[in-house]
Amino acid sequence: MRVTIAHNNNEKTLKVVKHLRECLEEKNVVFDAKYPDVVITVGGDGTLINAFHRYENQVDSIRFIGVHTGHLGFYTDWRNYDVEKMVDALTLRKAESAKYPLLEVNLITESGEEKRYLALNESAVKRVSHTLEANVYIDDQLFENFRGDGLCVSTPTGSTAYSKSLGGAVIHPRLKALQMTEIASINNRVFRTLSAPIVIAPDQWITIVPNSDHFVMTIDGERIDVRNAKKIVYRISGHVIQFDRFGHHHFWSRVQDAFIGENNGNL
Repeated sequence: MRVTIAHNNNEKTLKVVKHLRECLEEKNVVFDAKYPDVVITVGGDGTLINAFHRYENQVDSIRFIGVHTGHLGFYTDWRNYDVEKMVDALTLRKAESAKYPLLEVNLITESGEEKRYLALNESAVKRVSHTLEANVYIDDQLFENFRGDGLCVSTPTGSTAYSKSLGGAVIHPRLKALQMTEIASINNRVFRTLSAPIVIAPDQWITIVPNSDHFVMTIDGERIDVRNAKKIVYRISGHVIQFDRFGHHHFWSRVQDAFIGENNGNL
C-alpha cells in the first residue's frame, strides 16, 4: 500500500500530520506522493477537494480518507483524535470503498475546441457585472430560456454545499443524479423559468448555451474566465471518487449535525 498525506498548514493540522506520519511509519507503510493508492487529507473539505483535483487523473485507482481538524466536514470521516484508530483500520483490514459520482463538464468553444473538467461538488456559470442569459437543454430538448445571475449544476456529494445555499435539495451521495439550481433568476411576464431545482436521471445530461461571449465558470469554486463558448455540457462522469469505507459515519447524521444540531431521539 502506497500512501500520501495532503494537508493545510494550520498549526493544529501540522501537529496531527506529524502524529499521523509517525503512526504510519510504525506500520511500515510506504509513502509515495506521485502514485499513491491512498490519499489521506488532514484539514477540512477544502483540503480534500484540492487533493482530489491534484490526483484527478488517477482517481480510478485512489482511495481518499479525510481527517477533520476544522469546524465542518462532509468528506472527513475521522477526527484528529482518531488518527491511531484510522491507521489501524487502514492497515489491518481488507480495503473497501464507497464510490460516489463525479460531474463531467465539457466546454465547447465556437471554434470546436473541447475542454473537459471533473468536479467533485459543482460547477456554476455566472456573469460578473451583468445578467446571464442562456438556453438550457435537458438531453437535446430545450427546457427553458434562463435570465438571472447564473446556474449551478451539482453532484449528490455537492448538494450540501453551494447548491443547498441556492435552495437545492440534499441528495444522498449513493444516488447517481445531477441537480441544477438557479441563481437569482428573473421571473416576470417576459422571462419565465421553472424557478425550482431539477434533478435529472443518470443517463441524461444538461446543456447550457450562453447568449454571451464572456462569462465566468467555476469548478469546485475555482474560477475560469470563458470567452467564445458555444455550449457547456454537464453529465455524470464515467469516473467516480472512492472513499475508504470504515462504516462509522452515517450521511444523514452528518447532515443533521452540520445543519440542525444534536438530537438524541431514536426510534
